[in-house]
Amino acid sequence: MSARDQSAPAWNQQVATRGGDQSALLAGPTDRSTRTPSISCVVPAFNEAQNLPRLLPALIEQLRSLTNYWEVLIVDDGSRDETLAALVPWLGNPGVVCLALSRNFGKEAALGAGLDHARGDVVITLDADLQHPVELLAPMLGCWREGSDMVYAVQADRSRESVFKRLGARVFYYLLKLGSSVEIPPHAGDFRLMDRCVVDALCALPERTRFMKGLYAWVGYRSRAIEFTPPARVAGHSGFGLRALFSLAASGITAFSNLPLRLASLFGSVLAVIAMGYGAWVVVDHLINGSDVAGWATIVVGLMFFSGVQLLFIGVLGEYLGRVYEEVKLRPRYIVARRLGASPIEAPAPSLPAPPR
Repeated sequence: MSARDQSAPAWNQQVATRGGDQSALLAGPTDRSTRTPSISCVVPAFNEAQNLPRLLPALIEQLRSLTNYWEVLIVDDGSRDETLAALVPWLGNPGVVCLALSRNFGKEAALGAGLDHARGDVVITLDADLQHPVELLAPMLGCWREGSDMVYAVQADRSRESVFKRLGARVFYYLLKLGSSVEIPPHAGDFRLMDRCVVDALCALPERTRFMKGLYAWVGYRSRAIEFTPPARVAGHSGFGLRALFSLAASGITAFSNLPLRLASLFGSVLAVIAMGYGAWVVVDHLINGSDVAGWATIVVGLMFFSGVQLLFIGVLGEYLGRVYEEVKLRPRYIVARRLGASPIEAPAPSLPAPPR
């Protein structure tokens, strides 16, 4: 189990005072524009036995061209295929590490496990399905040298996705934009480069149920986007089906937006006003015109409608209460069953300062 999960880590001074005076550091030899950083690559994997043997050679070649000190952390998220067996030939190479989780905890937890164990000055997260081009690592590192603390890849073209998925993504980001004070970049995924200060900030957050795309934006820091077009998946199929995508969207909205609660209050207020107006109209109509009050059919339809509305909003409240329940249990986000392989990077280095703007 990760030490960071057993007790919430304290914010170090550099993370807590990101805007502090770094003039002394900028004058020293650790300026990132003149120093080659150590790099950690975090790759969550679930049933990726066919893709990992294709990914690792290309990824290692890219890392060797960028730095002498690197590591690749494959987080096996409870795979049911031969993912671990496919990694065995690579684990003898210094720098290739496998974190085998005790079960499938989900991609967000697997990413958290990789970030907790990453030791590099710079940490890069990418998927194992070969849809995140490793050729972008060099441009990302170039942006980091120029002062960006976080460089994230944005899909330039989503035409290959289904109409339903594109429409769902558009609605999801629109709702987040309406109800959240944090601006979450649309179409930005987990393919990104982060400076050590960003990783330390993410690992210090005490949340158990995590929506990483929102947390990336919440911690802030200097960020830059790079557009890319993901290639077609070579083998296997995506583990994110409709149910998983809906669950992730619900987690993101409840974690970073109060919009559903506000809509429930607004809708309830509008219905209350309509009900009072209708009631007043029935009374006045009966007293002036002597009209009979509507019978049981109207009452039954009204009861069914308002009962459905109440159950809907109870479910909305339940989503938020469920998040609170998950947090107060204080269970670890993941459990590492085995750590295989060795890393040449001994310990996390202090964050390298960015050039002043």
